[in-house]
Formats: sequence, C-alpha cells, structure tokens
Amino acid sequence: MEALTVQTIIKAPIEKVWKCWTTPADIIQWNNPSEDWETTSVAVDLKDNGKFIYKMKAKNGSVAFDFTGTYDKIIINEYIESTLFDHRKVINIFKPNGDETILIETFEPETETPIPEQKAFTQAVIDNFKKYVEEILTH
Repeated sequence: MEALTVQTIIKAPIEKVWKCWTTPADIIQWNNPSEDWETTSVAVDLKDNGKFIYKMKAKNGSVAFDFTGTYDKIIINEYIESTLFDHRKVINIFKPNGDETILIETFEPETETPIPEQKAFTQAVIDNFKKYVEEILTH
C-alpha cells in the first residue's frame, strides 16, 4: 500500500519544534486529533533503537490504545524514522524555512481504517501540534 504524507508549516524555529515534538511533557499537550481525545502518558527513549509509547484514549472512555514503536534513525533537528508496533514505517522530516519550520510526516497506512480517515486523523494531530507550538511561543 502506498505511503501517505501530511505536512504543516509552523511559525517557530526548528529547535523549538524539535523539542516540542520529542519531549514527553509537550507530547501529552498536543498529541490528539481533537478535543475528544487525550494522551495520558508518554515515554520516549530518543535514540536509534530506542522505544516510545504514547497512551491515548477517547475522553468518553469508548476507546483507548497504546501507540508504540521503535526509533530506527534519529538526526537531531532534522529526521526521525520509526517502526510502529505493527511494523509500519513512519518518517518525520523537519525542514528550516527562515523563521518557520516545515514538518512532513510520511506513514504507511494500516489496512482496517479507510485511507481518507487515516490521513485526516494524522493531519489533525500535526495541525494540533502546530497550534500548540505557536501558542506556547506567544505566552
């Protein structure tokens, strides 16, 4: 199945974007597609072959899951390649663009959820990330 790509442009320097993307205290704040979801805990071992786990749930308690995987390759402030628990690959690219950062995520879709729904979910998460980073920079 062909990989899917989403992206956003964040009005923040790449170092700040990287920190917010990779720090558990920040990830808990932004890692959800809507106000109906929350991430309740995060553990990351940000190094090649390091593991990560994000515990996510719907606020109404209807569904919960652990988003887990292994970091395959890390280039600080530039690139994260991961393999998810179900063997799908995810690549995050961070590109400086003046005083902004372009964040590009490419991921292999899973087979159970319709493709448009997976793309919309992932785009909503990175849009929420953008909102979070830009809000903390203005406060």
